[in-house]
Amino acid sequence: MKVIKTILKYLLGAFLVMQLFFVTYDEPKNTDPALEIKAPPEIMAVFKRSCYDCHSNNTVLPWYSHIAPISWTMSRHIDLGRKWLNFSVWESYTSEQKDTKLTEIYKAVYHAMPLRSYVYAHPEADLTQNERDMIREWTGKSPF
Repeated sequence: MKVIKTILKYLLGAFLVMQLFFVTYDEPKNTDPALEIKAPPEIMAVFKRSCYDCHSNNTVLPWYSHIAPISWTMSRHIDLGRKWLNFSVWESYTSEQKDTKLTEIYKAVYHAMPLRSYVYAHPEADLTQNERDMIREWTGKSPF
């Protein structure tokens, strides 16, 4: 029993020390609304519900986003998500970039996105098969 208490004390101490290594979320300045992606309302509703927290400048951070080590993972996911695709600056992409990103959306929405870790915390963000098909059809891409 004494060993368990000692282990718990060390774990609590380690958790408290982790809090000293906080991350700051680099929230971009408000971007021009004219640069935001233009899509049909039903597609935009899905994007805003399931994609915008990581793939736009309109991230809604939950209360636990400032608790390490969760904050470290979230910060990395948001940073990588925006680098991969940022719906808030869609119109600043070249035609070639847009075409590439539409192909990537077509592929990613099939199984990879949204991330399972995100869906665990936000079950409403999970996409139905119908929504996945709707997005894939909207991209106009097909492997055939």
